[in-house]
Amino acid sequence: MPHHIVRLRNGLRVIHVETNSPISHFGVLVDIGTRDEPQRTPGLAHFLEHTIFKGTQKRNAYRVISRMEAVGGDLNASTSKEETYFHTSFLSQDYPRAVELLSDILCHSIFPEKEIDKEKTVVMEEISYYKDTPSELIFDDFEGLVFENHPLGRNILGTRQSVKKMTRNDLLGLMSQYYNVHNIVLASVGNISLQRLLKLCERYFGEMELAQEPKHREPFANYQPHMLRVHKHAVQTNVMMGMPAYAIIDDKRVPFLLLTNLLGGQGMNTRLNMSMREKRGLAYTVEANYTSFSDTGLFSVYFGCAAQNTDHCVELVLREAENLRHQKLGSMQLYYAKKQLIGQMALANEAKLNEMLSIGHAALFFEEVDTMEESIREIEALTADDILTVANEILDPDNFTTLIFEHS
Repeated sequence: MPHHIVRLRNGLRVIHVETNSPISHFGVLVDIGTRDEPQRTPGLAHFLEHTIFKGTQKRNAYRVISRMEAVGGDLNASTSKEETYFHTSFLSQDYPRAVELLSDILCHSIFPEKEIDKEKTVVMEEISYYKDTPSELIFDDFEGLVFENHPLGRNILGTRQSVKKMTRNDLLGLMSQYYNVHNIVLASVGNISLQRLLKLCERYFGEMELAQEPKHREPFANYQPHMLRVHKHAVQTNVMMGMPAYAIIDDKRVPFLLLTNLLGGQGMNTRLNMSMREKRGLAYTVEANYTSFSDTGLFSVYFGCAAQNTDHCVELVLREAENLRHQKLGSMQLYYAKKQLIGQMALANEAKLNEMLSIGHAALFFEEVDTMEESIREIEALTADDILTVANEILDPDNFTTLIFEHS
């Protein structure tokens, strides 16, 4: 059976998987990210993720961060282009503590001016770190090229200048506009019954209000491929190649996920790793990634290599892309590609924190979330023609954007 999404009296969505583990995980997933920020304050969603922990109406910053850590728990958060996650992992007996704390943070944070000023320095140091790390920075700059002049192209961290001018009113404005029932899912994987969890959520999140008006996202359109070389003070050349791909609601998302995994996923036996690293020793790291958004997606290949090998490595990426476009997978190739993806998904879900974030993310978009068994059946139903179709729609070298950070 699918994971059913249950709504509290105020309409807030809750999704839960009951386990018998001594460790449990609870999260608040907000359907708001970098693309939803005001244009004048890039990085605001990420800055809010930092400062929301700096004090509530009844707790100062130390008491917020100590609430779960005092009982051995973990409290964390992250920001992406479309979502912001707040979550905690803890001994299952501490469910009431976990739910109450996250509700306090989400519903009663006060953003003290003194803490805001301190956190600006922290975030600017984070920005400096990324600027000094080409292998990290290239991912953000690549997205800026692919989604040029669109909110999806914004850097999640913002800029030093934008962070400096952020105010408490900016944070409160983003909270009041977007942090509401319509945009939030409560996700849980742990040792508690659904009925008891719902009582806790009703008690602590029942006051959250509906949105005054639904959010509007500017759809991405008019993609144009780019080729850009940038000089960086780095020993290694870093390269990214790719283009827009399928949205999360697209039926072709699953076959393309398998294709991306076959080309350059987690395994050492991927086509790109075998071609570039194992056979020729040209790169230490080579990977292919696929991220799906609400209205589009992003496919990319990243590798780092010595400067003299850059053109050869680019040719190898294009060669593997062409092979997938023109050579249908054989029955055994397809069989093992499915088995590998299914196994990787199962291993990822074995980490229950990953499972909680995964089902919560899916619940932001769908009324029901597939179980692992249903996801496996969907993958097993894929055909070689399905893979060939998505390969020809996305892996067209003429549509690739290429960004190269080369040694200066």
